[in-house]
Amino acid sequence: MIEKTLKTTTGKLSVKIPTELNEVTLGQIMAMQQKPDLNDIEAISILSGIITDELYNVKNIDDFQVFTDTVLALSHQIKQLYNSEVIPKEVVFILYDAQDRQVQKNVKVSHDLSVEPAGAFMAARDIIAEEINNHIKQHGDEDWQERFNPSLSACCQVLAHYFFCRATGQKYNEYEAEEFCNEIKKMRVTEALPIARHFFSCYPSLSKPKTSCWHRLLPCWKNGRVSSRSRNLNISTQLTHWPAAM
Repeated sequence: MIEKTLKTTTGKLSVKIPTELNEVTLGQIMAMQQKPDLNDIEAISILSGIITDELYNVKNIDDFQVFTDTVLALSHQIKQLYNSEVIPKEVVFILYDAQDRQVQKNVKVSHDLSVEPAGAFMAARDIIAEEINNHIKQHGDEDWQERFNPSLSACCQVLAHYFFCRATGQKYNEYEAEEFCNEIKKMRVTEALPIARHFFSCYPSLSKPKTSCWHRLLPCWKNGRVSSRSRNLNISTQLTHWPAAM
């Protein structure tokens, strides 16, 4: 962390921001990504947790130079992180119990990143499929795997479904898993991003649309009804009129 006390129009302001990427959360990077025209002071605001209005009251803009240099260095580290294949063995969540007490939960990260239970798997699969298919629609399918980078929002959602049960010990619930995104945003980006990207890179089959069992069985069920009715009534014309009755 780098900390500096700045003079403002009303007094002094202590500003502290991370100097290393492992001190930055996924939520902070997401907040910066959501602003394509982000300026230096807004970036410092997100990294320091100090609202921009307070920073805009700093008397000497040159006082921000030490922070802007740090922000630039962090941006270079983020680019390198996108290519990182180092997956953490364990992540830590700080949650709250029913008595509103802090509880530390250490969660081991499986190397194969299999998703349990079925609801979490299906949700992660759909998020991955939509993200990849949107990329292909915009940029084409030629060498898409080499050029594809999932959005941080999609990464956050996939991790929320993956970690919800493991971290909370609760039964899977789609809506509560989606709300768990708030906890995922608190993860170090150096942990969250490699895990999420591994999902996208090692589960290419998840990007393929899946036909539900119901849609596969329905034609067979219809054919079975046709054959049964034809046999029972012994009337050949029923086969012709049956689809209309359906």
